[in-house]
Amino acid sequence: MKKVTHIVEELVTPIVTDMGLELVDIEYVKEGKNWFLRVFIDSPTGIDIDQCGVVSERLSEKLDEIDPIPHNYFLEVSSPGAERPLKKAKDFERAVGKNVYVKTYEPIDGQKEFEGRLTAFDGQTVTVEVKIKTKKKMVTIPYEKVASARLAVIFS
Repeated sequence: MKKVTHIVEELVTPIVTDMGLELVDIEYVKEGKNWFLRVFIDSPTGIDIDQCGVVSERLSEKLDEIDPIPHNYFLEVSSPGAERPLKKAKDFERAVGKNVYVKTYEPIDGQKEFEGRLTAFDGQTVTVEVKIKTKKKMVTIPYEKVASARLAVIFS
């Protein structure tokens, strides 16, 4: 049996594509006693509550048809927010020039967490300009060593 997130991705992708939106991420998690199916959508101009509602209704109909989840759950459709996750190569490409937070699987220069401006992404490496006190330093991270990444709101 396919993972719930893969089934949901197959169901929701045509819906968001038809609406000119982008599927950012899908989470299926248990929090306390409750299960949550979260679908994050976006577009270059942002997302409003009406678009989330339409995607939620259409996806809910599809989920009711095939019933891939055997227990009760809450369906949430929303924007990924200001600190949008960077999951795919195209996410990194679009984020060049923006502030990011990157965690790695193993230390690079003695660190596993980097926050700064994404200056380059070539498909193989992620280059982040980090600030250490008053100096700026370029850190090159092999793409395959990125455990997680997201846009970052940095307050100065």
